[in-house]
Amino acid sequence: MAEGEYGHMRKTKAAAIILLAGLTAGWPGASAISLQEKKPEEKHKPISAERIYRFPPLNVVVEDFPAPGLILDIGGGGEGVIGQLKHQQVVAIDLLKRELEDAPGKPLLKIVMDARDLKFLDDDFSTATVFFTFMYIAAADHEQVFKELFRVLAPGGRLLIWDVIFPRRVDEKKDVAFFPLKIKLPNKEINTGYGVGWPENEQGMDHYIALAKKVGFEVITQKEHEGWFFLELMKLKD
Repeated sequence: MAEGEYGHMRKTKAAAIILLAGLTAGWPGASAISLQEKKPEEKHKPISAERIYRFPPLNVVVEDFPAPGLILDIGGGGEGVIGQLKHQQVVAIDLLKRELEDAPGKPLLKIVMDARDLKFLDDDFSTATVFFTFMYIAAADHEQVFKELFRVLAPGGRLLIWDVIFPRRVDEKKDVAFFPLKIKLPNKEINTGYGVGWPENEQGMDHYIALAKKVGFEVITQKEHEGWFFLELMKLKD
């Protein structure tokens, strides 16, 4: 199974979360779970319990943030957290149509689009967000996504990133990572979980900072929490 490929494994939904939690907790009779592999239209293939590593729950606090104009939300399907927070300011894109269809909230637009090839004009947005989505994009494609985000952000625009910290994989048999999340918004709480292929190498905040600086972003805020991080980046004005 190719790990981290963009769109390779979707953010797990409620039924999948329950089954996956059952696997990792050792529920009787639970032996496999189907998460998305390869193309969205292909049949799901079972993933055995032996391959899944369940990380400790992540407590993610998402505070409201000022954002003039429209917000481009990369990977805005699934729980649609940014759409639930900022509503009609949000233009949500996702590679998978189903993820957008399932997303709650009322963003201004939901568009099927590849973050590696954004179809927007240069300097179109003042704010972009990437909420637990880089974890689903192959590390080899991260730089291209950063380049595209830099291009579509106006000078002075901000990029906000929330994502998991992948430690180095110790057990080669455990190549699927499952992260339970408790997401606290200003007016609600979301309990969910994300399952994805576990990269072979460590992948944390420093990885993203290095790529961000390489394409021209300046780091404004960096916060590392237990199992996850937050970054605020800025495209400097000319």
